[in-house]
Amino acid sequence: MRGLDDTDREIVRLLLADSRRPFSDIAEEVGLSAPAVSDRVDRLREMGVVRGFTLDLDRSLLRSGVPVLLEIDAEPGRATAVRDALAGADAVEHVFRTADGRVTATATVPQTEVTELLDTHVDLADVDGYEVRLVADSEWSPGLGTAEFAPECAECGNTVDEEGERTVLDGDTYYFCCGSCESRFVERYESLKEGA
Repeated sequence: MRGLDDTDREIVRLLLADSRRPFSDIAEEVGLSAPAVSDRVDRLREMGVVRGFTLDLDRSLLRSGVPVLLEIDAEPGRATAVRDALAGADAVEHVFRTADGRVTATATVPQTEVTELLDTHVDLADVDGYEVRLVADSEWSPGLGTAEFAPECAECGNTVDEEGERTVLDGDTYYFCCGSCESRFVERYESLKEGA
């Protein structure tokens, strides 16, 4: 299984800057043909590195409320549930869960409806407390840096390198550090699927 090279990283950087940039423009920047860029983007999508191409709205140009930062202290063991609940709300743009059980989210809501947002989407029994702050401005600037492709083995948890395997089961992609892990996982998966 091939990892990321410098050309892949440059393609991702160019797509991060403008995901609608034509492959022909990207090809000129990286010294490849447009079909070769298309093949690389397809491979990056198959690998799961590129999950999709998103739209970045400038909410300051839309009348939808005020931007707020929600900082929620979740009850022990409930941070994931709070994060998942907030992620499903239309008003919420980003949600983060920290290791200490805090959930932070950015949202745009009418001035008086922050409590309603929480009441509607979050089980308040999962919340120990929360703070709301008005956001003056924000900047989202995703970057790739010198990241290497290093998924976790679905069977044993080791890091998967170029020697690893990739398998798609029922539309989901799984990575394995070796053929043995892949075999064990697929065998168990098929057995559980048959028993369901």
